[in-house]
Amino acid sequence: MRLLIQHETEYHYTEPQARVVQLLRMTPSSHIGQNIVDWRIDVDCDARLKQSTDGFGNIVSMLYLAGPVERIGLRVTGEVLTEDRAGAVSGAIDPLPPAVYRRATELTGPCEALLDLLRDHEGAKGDALSRIHGLNSAVCRLFPCKEHRSTDVRSVGEVLEARSGCSMDMAHVLIAAARADGFPARFVTGYIYREDPDCGHREAPHFWAEIDVPEYGWIGFDPANDMCPNDHYVRVAQGLDFRDAAPISGARVGGGHEVLAIGVDVSLSQEQYQA
Repeated sequence: MRLLIQHETEYHYTEPQARVVQLLRMTPSSHIGQNIVDWRIDVDCDARLKQSTDGFGNIVSMLYLAGPVERIGLRVTGEVLTEDRAGAVSGAIDPLPPAVYRRATELTGPCEALLDLLRDHEGAKGDALSRIHGLNSAVCRLFPCKEHRSTDVRSVGEVLEARSGCSMDMAHVLIAAARADGFPARFVTGYIYREDPDCGHREAPHFWAEIDVPEYGWIGFDPANDMCPNDHYVRVAQGLDFRDAAPISGARVGGGHEVLAIGVDVSLSQEQYQA
């Protein structure tokens, strides 16, 4: 599938900022099943961008702005060729051994509600892959996925207590469950194309999990949609949890508050329509 990505982010500050530094994890890389045809990041103010690779293998761009800064507009556009590989991830930049992804974090630490979920799932039969598919479905059934991402980043315990959340929250729950069950699991940020014309404009990127399954390697699981990622998905960044793979993180020097607006649109390219 040939997909077009448009991701717009705008910051407004109630007071001018003396300095703003942001880390952008908004550039995907090519691997088996995903080929980046074109990709660019544009900033609508006088800024300096420096690209590198982080410890998880993500392509990162450091954004530096000297004040006074009252607003920042970021626009990411790209074209990606994707292939349905039933969630299997091969050839991606992966500098860390799978064992690193068994490590619990503040957001994915086990809690009693999570252990209850695992106990309910203990009777599942089949091999490791079947077990993970079952866990993915179990997390999907916990609560409906909210379309819009909350600005709050909550721990698994808080998500399970509220029985409410977005794709980020559901990915954290699945990752915590998989790690508690002995599997390396990591958080993934990216985009998803939806064929439903009624779904309209998407306001945020999409998030899912990847789990290292014995004899298969890394496989993606999306508990928000109870499926493995296919050619509708574009994979961008990975980490132990959202904080390691967030599209934008950073710091500012100045008072006041910031107001954030995000718009994401994923569509078929003209070449795909013609095909």
